[in-house]
Amino acid sequence: MAGRRRHIGDLPGEIQDLFAELWHVPRYAAQRHGFRPQCDVYRTEDPPALHVVVELPGVDPSSVQLVAVGSSLVVSGTRERPQATGARYHQMEIEYGAFQRQIDLSEIVDTSRARASYDAGMLRIELPLAAASQPGQRVSIEVHRP
Repeated sequence: MAGRRRHIGDLPGEIQDLFAELWHVPRYAAQRHGFRPQCDVYRTEDPPALHVVVELPGVDPSSVQLVAVGSSLVVSGTRERPQATGARYHQMEIEYGAFQRQIDLSEIVDTSRARASYDAGMLRIELPLAAASQPGQRVSIEVHRP
């Protein structure tokens, strides 16, 4: 890939994502494996930070947990199926259930200054870059709604 340096540390996550996509159960299959939200990660220079955007439509933000562990961010929670009393489904394509995404961070971040917000089904996490290496500790990040 031109213009993008790849790190050997990214390889396990990329392989895991590849297999998840290759072996994903087709939407029309009776057996489901749950919801796997999509995400984007980008870096800004002013201020220097990593930004993570996770698509979580239909997810109650109170069910979302964010934990920074070492050089990874773990986003987990549950998307509950709405109760349809007395209904018979004719088609079921929307995936529900528990989810967990582990996002490998390419740079060292200051988790004490991390911020997260949830609006219109999009979870946005800002992780300011750390001036120096920080010890690998487990830190929870609170999600704020506007």
